[in-house]
Amino acid sequence: MTSSPRRFPSVPGPAAPVTAEQRWEQFYRYGPYVVLTLAVLVGAVAADLIMTRTEMYAAGALAVAAYGLQIWWGRARPHTAPGAPAGVAYYSARTLLAFALSWLNPFFAIYAALSYFDVEPLLPKRFVRAGLLTTAVTLAGSQSGGLPPASLMNWVAFAVLYVVNATLALFFWQVGLREEEKARVQAATIAELERTNLRLEAAMAENAALHAQLLVQAREAGVDDERRRLAAEIHDTLAQGLTGIIAQLQVVTSVTDRDPQTARVHLERAAALARHSLGEARRSVHDLAPVALEHDELTGALEKTVATWAEQHRVRADFTVTGTAEPVHDEVAATLLRIAGEALANAGRHAGASRVGVTLSFMDDELTLDVRDDGRGFAPGAAAPADRTGGFGLGGMRARAERIAGTVEVESEPGGGTAVSARVPLVRRRRPAVR
Repeated sequence: MTSSPRRFPSVPGPAAPVTAEQRWEQFYRYGPYVVLTLAVLVGAVAADLIMTRTEMYAAGALAVAAYGLQIWWGRARPHTAPGAPAGVAYYSARTLLAFALSWLNPFFAIYAALSYFDVEPLLPKRFVRAGLLTTAVTLAGSQSGGLPPASLMNWVAFAVLYVVNATLALFFWQVGLREEEKARVQAATIAELERTNLRLEAAMAENAALHAQLLVQAREAGVDDERRRLAAEIHDTLAQGLTGIIAQLQVVTSVTDRDPQTARVHLERAAALARHSLGEARRSVHDLAPVALEHDELTGALEKTVATWAEQHRVRADFTVTGTAEPVHDEVAATLLRIAGEALANAGRHAGASRVGVTLSFMDDELTLDVRDDGRGFAPGAAAPADRTGGFGLGGMRARAERIAGTVEVESEPGGGTAVSARVPLVRRRRPAVR
């Protein structure tokens, strides 16, 4: 015997909150019936005290007419726009019926008070004030003892009460208008914020696409910059080293038979250049500092570079330091050493100089490297750009300096020698913290 599974009753979820618009809709639909019925009951209780039998019959007929009016309006209201003629007719008829009933029995002013609540939806805006003032007449009359006032004191009370009712009605109407305007402004602000949010989302999506595009471009630029760096490093290391090796081997070829000792010296220089170039090539691939900076500061490395170049080319070369020498950042030192090497290589290959001077100047926030020779010179405007056969030359030196926010200037003229001046920021090397 199998037992059927137990079914638990479903628990209803929380009901949706009723909005203010829904509550007013319920009031406009059912409120007039409730208020009219309450006025009829209260008026009937006091009828024997303040009404004659004829007035009772008249009040009953008017009450029936009021119920009929409400039934007709309950059917017509869903199809009637605010301020339409049907709404004006309903409001006018109800106001007249309430005035007549309050004339017969002051307690029917309860029914007349309805006109305060739906005057705006039913009447055009230009007639709202008139509707409020008319309703104030009925309420002031019932509050002062009934219409028409029976004595002078009743007339005075009627006048005072009318002013009070009219003032309060107009005041609260103005407050309602301000609240409506505030709500309208808030709704417009919210709508504008929603539109702004949509525009911001679209802008963010566009920015994301642009960011992705910029990342791609930055990656491509980085690849190109790295290619240029490696090409410049290879030019400054392998190309110059191979050039020196070739020069030494040419000397060996020319003096082998006549002077074996000299040939052996040049072979040893060629071998040393080959080993040096190999080490430089390995460091260039890994973007490390030149080998000369592994054991010396910039001044010492430059001094050795100038001395080595002078020995290889058998040209007098002087190195001078001005200012107070300081340890500089590795990137700055490597850049100036590379520029000096390229400038000296150019002087050795092209200048035919008999004397070269290299000056390193330390200033407050700047480093200056000057390489001068007394060679044949050239016209700077006619210098060939870097290509596959001419190397990097002046363009490579400028690119290196610009990479660290520096500049390179060249002054030369045919027969007047050449001066290369590199100016870079003085970025001092950070000293390790003492523990």
